[in-house]
Amino acid sequence: MTYPGNQNELKEFLDSRLERYNRQSFIELDPISIPHLFSKREDVEIMAFMASILAWGQRVTILNKCKSLIQLFEEEPFRFISEASDAELKQLERFKHRTFNAEDLLYFVRFLRFVYQSRGSLENAFFNGLEGKENKVELALNQFRESFISHSGFPSRTGKHISAPSKKSACKRLNMFLRWMVRKDKMGVDFGIWNMVSPSELICPCDLHVDRVARKLGLIQRPQTDWLTAIELTENLRIFDPNDPVKYDLALFGLGVEGEL
Repeated sequence: MTYPGNQNELKEFLDSRLERYNRQSFIELDPISIPHLFSKREDVEIMAFMASILAWGQRVTILNKCKSLIQLFEEEPFRFISEASDAELKQLERFKHRTFNAEDLLYFVRFLRFVYQSRGSLENAFFNGLEGKENKVELALNQFRESFISHSGFPSRTGKHISAPSKKSACKRLNMFLRWMVRKDKMGVDFGIWNMVSPSELICPCDLHVDRVARKLGLIQRPQTDWLTAIELTENLRIFDPNDPVKYDLALFGLGVEGEL
């Protein structure tokens, strides 16, 4: 197919695909379906965070690994992370997904326990102290990584699983996680349970599908894919909806997965 050739037509095209893909029936095989298995706020954000971190490779494998992790967390992620003894934590040693291994998982669990004990919420770990700041998401991602790598017992190998703009990364998985937590609409795909940053401030995740489709639609010109690419895409999407530009991530991703372009 050919894609629309001007801004108004492109907006209409993306809005029509957003209507098609921003629905719960489309996310059954998507990692966001994992936190939808829970209702408690802490369980939702923990499993959303872990699902986003593990979200690379085939989607079926990602979902299976996330469900294995839920079982290792004894179906109660927040309780397990908060209360598990050293003996109980040993059961995590059999977990592995691609380059994410048991050493990484054990550190993530210890760090999340620290976050909830010292900050009260994962939202605070990202955004506390950034009220009124510009480029809030960029600052939050850098702040979060610094906290993550500075916690006691940090294994150097684990740092690769938490990206940051300061490392010139597009931060696709963490931007996806923030979209899940922050965006609010009536369709019930994203959770909208975080309020310290607005949907208008989010940055679009640049995963493989989104990047490819956005380039075909002329929404990305930058040759490489890095943080500035994510900014470029978001600024172009902001023309279509300045209050919620990242909603179009759902349309771009759906177009990529379905192979419509």
